[in-house]
Amino acid sequence: MKNSAKCLTQIVVTLFFVFSITSCNKKAEETKETVVEPTFNLATAKGEIVDANKEFSVLFAANDSIGLSKLYTQDAKFMNNGAPAVTGRKNIQSAISGIMNSGVTSVNLTTIDVWGMENLITEEGELSLFVEDAEVYKGKYIVLWKKVDGKWKLFRDIFNSNLPAE
Repeated sequence: MKNSAKCLTQIVVTLFFVFSITSCNKKAEETKETVVEPTFNLATAKGEIVDANKEFSVLFAANDSIGLSKLYTQDAKFMNNGAPAVTGRKNIQSAISGIMNSGVTSVNLTTIDVWGMENLITEEGELSLFVEDAEVYKGKYIVLWKKVDGKWKLFRDIFNSNLPAE
């Protein structure tokens, strides 16, 4: 009887360990299956930035400085060469309105490259300003884009001319 009880105890202990190991393996496999892959895709973000630039150009051509200012974050900075930086949508709207009132009728933005992460993208690009069909300004820019409520907004906008200083 002692041997039977001892044998039964060993079987129970062995089964306990087998079930424990199997359970651990299943939990490890379940963990592997439930890992969430990142959803950020830089190529997709670049497409969204290019689309936002198209909207910027359309609003500029429509002489809509208010609509343009809404493409910026509330705490954005606009840094035009030859002028102090301005902060906030209202001040940015005023600065853009000043550019429009100077006679500039359209802007062409060309994205060269983007890099960054899920909520902050850096864009390098080239721009041209036009009065009617005549190009009056050619330069380059860096924009930091910030994701706000699922949409990319300009957070820091700096640009300067390709012409040599006078």
